[in-house]
Amino acid sequence: MPMATIQSLAGENEQHPDVALIERVRAGDVSAYDTLVRKYERQVFRIAQHITQNREDAEDVMQDAFLKAYEKLDQFQGNSKFYTWLVRIAVNESLMRLRKRRTGKMVSIDEDVETEEGSVPRDLADWAPDPEQNYTQSELGEILRKTIQGLPPGFRIVFVLRDVDGLSTEETAETLGLSVPAVKSRLLRARLQLRERLSRYFRRKRGAKK
Repeated sequence: MPMATIQSLAGENEQHPDVALIERVRAGDVSAYDTLVRKYERQVFRIAQHITQNREDAEDVMQDAFLKAYEKLDQFQGNSKFYTWLVRIAVNESLMRLRKRRTGKMVSIDEDVETEEGSVPRDLADWAPDPEQNYTQSELGEILRKTIQGLPPGFRIVFVLRDVDGLSTEETAETLGLSVPAVKSRLLRARLQLRERLSRYFRRKRGAKK
């Protein structure tokens, strides 16, 4: 058999490491699920915290998401990555917690939330000249974190999954139940709002120093 054919067959037989772990869990090996938890708990917590903007809620969401994923593991078909499926559960749990916190006010990733600045700005201000000259990396990280929290929820979730957590556009769309064009549109608008808000922040700081 030609080497190319052998390599092709080997490639087809390769499976994601998570698949083997899931098969072990389904066979009764609980320790295999502990491995999945340790593998993804930080990412799930970070996503939940970005959505709920509350550490305690994020911890509860993380625990609920892993518990629900374990209980519904037989529903995982393997058509997508386990992590993508898990993130979808975590996002739904986070949104449910927001609904409870806001006394019945519905929160949906399909709704644009108006801010006091309005929706996407028509004119985008220029970036402040090289802000890294005036701020340390930790200060810039904190500024960015707070600015991301100020984005409307529908934009923030897409931005966090795509640009912070590193999911592909297709994975983000699948996780949130959106179309790929909708994800691209929200991601663009989130980036534009983020740029405008950061520019406004640096302008204020620059003006205060004069």
